Amino acid sequence: MRISYSPGYVAPLPKDHVFPMKKFSGLRDYLINNNVFKETDIVEPSMVDFANLYTVHTQRYGHGVWTGDLTKKEIRRMGLPWSKELAIRSRLAVQGTINTGLMALQDGIAGNLAGGTHHAMPDHGEGFCVYNDVAVAIKVLRQSKWVNKVMIIDVDVHQGNGNAAIFEDEPNVFTFSIHGEKNYPFVKPPSSLDVGLPDKTGDREYIQSLGDSLDKVFEKFTPDLIFYLAGIDPLEDDHFGRLSLTTRGLEERERLVIETVTQKEIPLALLLSGGYAPTILQTVEAHALMYKTAKEISAPYFH
Repeated sequence: MRISYSPGYVAPLPKDHVFPMKKFSGLRDYLINNNVFKETDIVEPSMVDFANLYTVHTQRYGHGVWTGDLTKKEIRRMGLPWSKELAIRSRLAVQGTINTGLMALQDGIAGNLAGGTHHAMPDHGEGFCVYNDVAVAIKVLRQSKWVNKVMIIDVDVHQGNGNAAIFEDEPNVFTFSIHGEKNYPFVKPPSSLDVGLPDKTGDREYIQSLGDSLDKVFEKFTPDLIFYLAGIDPLEDDHFGRLSLTTRGLEERERLVIETVTQKEIPLALLLSGGYAPTILQTVEAHALMYKTAKEISAPYFH
């Protein structure tokens, strides 16, 4: 199984910033040190071409992120202070997701140790999301005729408003989001299927709801490729989560999604999305569950 990662995924942030930027390098080191992956499994992306970026983002915004030509309001809305390193990081992560989609089509399953920045809109970033990597990857892979029908399974605790808005009128892209109903974003454009959960939803109710929803989704739509946005922020101790999943529930979630997809032999691209556990190590360990589970499950299906 191959994974996308670049040391450039880590950009400097102020010390007191809530976004756990060090989780990207921390996850890479954890997966290597625990023998989940080898160094040779890592494919390092280059920066995405602007032509590909502009399949989703306006030229003014796409280029403005690169040059720093953004208003204070735009930077505040993005939630991350602008720097050249952030602009580089954002382009690297988008190409990492494009590469992950291609590797999944070739190998059956692949991952990006970043990505899933589902709040970014064509003309602005928000919610710690600069560019919408999944939307760009889908546009590029569809234009190149690698795929026709694509599904997004988004289990981040926050609704994937960017993907919902971007693909609202696109019948060949199915957007599914299961999230905290009362959580950010407070205006939620309709996905193909939205499942809003009440605060404090625990393991049993969550897994039941997710399983039922996946059954519905696959009755309606059979994709050529799936992007799985596996945010770990439904965990009970997440800084922004408001749901009550345990680590065991999170592991059960990963198993349910990955088994469901691999049994159908649909190529699967794994992405991180959000996660704000009390420490970087807890954040890393929670994200690592997806990759451990994927390695274990996918072996019988994809060789």
